[in-house]
Amino acid sequence: MTREDDDDMQRCSPSNAPSNAPGRREFLVSGAAAGLISLLISGRCAVAQESAAKDRQPTYDEALKAILGEAKPQTGKLLLDLPEIAENGNTVPFSVSVESPMSGTDFVKAIHVLSTANPVPTVATFRFTPLSGKAAASSRMRLAKTQDVVAVAELGNGQFLMSLRNVKVTIGGCGG
Repeated sequence: MTREDDDDMQRCSPSNAPSNAPGRREFLVSGAAAGLISLLISGRCAVAQESAAKDRQPTYDEALKAILGEAKPQTGKLLLDLPEIAENGNTVPFSVSVESPMSGTDFVKAIHVLSTANPVPTVATFRFTPLSGKAAASSRMRLAKTQDVVAVAELGNGQFLMSLRNVKVTIGGCGG
């Protein structure tokens, strides 16, 4: 037997056979993989939390403040027409209008309709230009329960008008 054959036999002997226990290299690789998976999962959770924060609906007060800023709205000239009692909260008709000449300097930019107790407070926003001719719109809204409905008109000169109406929503003839 040559020395090379002797070395080969020693490498294959049971005392030098590979064991089932992970070696240092395998241990480091599996630890790095576990750390990477942990980072990916925590990153995905952070993205999900950011997305949930973006999807959160503003409250009525937050939505109103986003429209008005620090301005103090005036009452009058803004007509909000709603039924006093809505037998079906799923389809409540409404109309809004502002008496305005709709000229280049005196016009209504937008009318915002908000609900005080719906999960999503912004019902509708209607935008106008002097070419609109008149500032009026009508539609239907869904109301979750008896609540106030607020209309805010944004004028071209930076002023705001506001009107509020209470609507009683009945379900099967019972007040809600």
